[in-house]
Amino acid sequence: MTMESGTLEVRLKAITFEAEGINGYVLEPLTAGELPPFTAGAHIDVHMPGGMIRSYSLVNNPEQRNRYVLGVARDPASRGGSVYMHESLRVGSKLKIGLPRNNFPLNEAATRSVLIAGGIGITPMYCMLQHLQTIGRPWTLYYCARSHAHAAFLSEIEALARATPTAKLHLHFDDEAQGKHPDIAAMVASAEPDAHLYCCGPAPMLDAFTKAAASRHSDTVHVEYFSAREEAATDGGFTVKLARSGKTIPVSAGKTILDALLDAGIDAQYGCMQGVCGSCETRVLAGVPDHRDGLLDEAARNSNTTIMICCSGSKTPELTLDL
Repeated sequence: MTMESGTLEVRLKAITFEAEGINGYVLEPLTAGELPPFTAGAHIDVHMPGGMIRSYSLVNNPEQRNRYVLGVARDPASRGGSVYMHESLRVGSKLKIGLPRNNFPLNEAATRSVLIAGGIGITPMYCMLQHLQTIGRPWTLYYCARSHAHAAFLSEIEALARATPTAKLHLHFDDEAQGKHPDIAAMVASAEPDAHLYCCGPAPMLDAFTKAAASRHSDTVHVEYFSAREEAATDGGFTVKLARSGKTIPVSAGKTILDALLDAGIDAQYGCMQGVCGSCETRVLAGVPDHRDGLLDEAARNSNTTIMICCSGSKTPELTLDL
């Protein structure tokens, strides 16, 4: 295993069919040994040709230290990542990946964990279910998909539910419900007051979940976005001051902060470029960000102390960053 600047090399051990349009990817160390540990809900960045980086949730049980498993859907609107994973990767290939990070952590002390997954949003949830079984905590899963054929890891999840007396599994398939959408509000309303709720899936599901859970304590409500919540801020018309180097970089119309920094030769960290992976999170020292990411909660946004530079902008003429 080769590690440098937060990355390591792994080998693609196997590609598995998990559902219509969804493959599983088993990654193992190049040599005997263990991979860095991860926690339930974590993801890794996969480095691809042309400098492209995409983030994918880890699917397997965190107890497994000899492999990472990803579940990747072939996205018709792909910007290149899922196309590369589905069409170009071959078993035996070496891949450069980032170390595991977790923006969607599981609260292990919750009296019950209620998980709501839509489509490929099952990937972090399946990881959580396995860990909850390992530590003996009760869970409820609402798994929504277009059909049985489009539900990845379904047989494994059903087996897990049968083996867990305190587990509750509810399935919703669009084709069996005559296209009727799942009742997210009812799912949230039926949860115990002190339960922790998690949701990952398409944007309409996440919006419905956020609205339904608005009255619950914010510490018990957890959301993970797989794509941007809002359009990136590209209005420009402000400058970014870099506190460490003393440089001032103008951000022009049509550019994000990250674009402007990279154009200026600044070695800024980034990953998904959609504000969902957290790789580009940067400390704000002065100014007011215009947040467009899918990670920060309202308290973090209102603190004006951090920003995802890949998608967010500035509400003030100058923004000072810890770079």
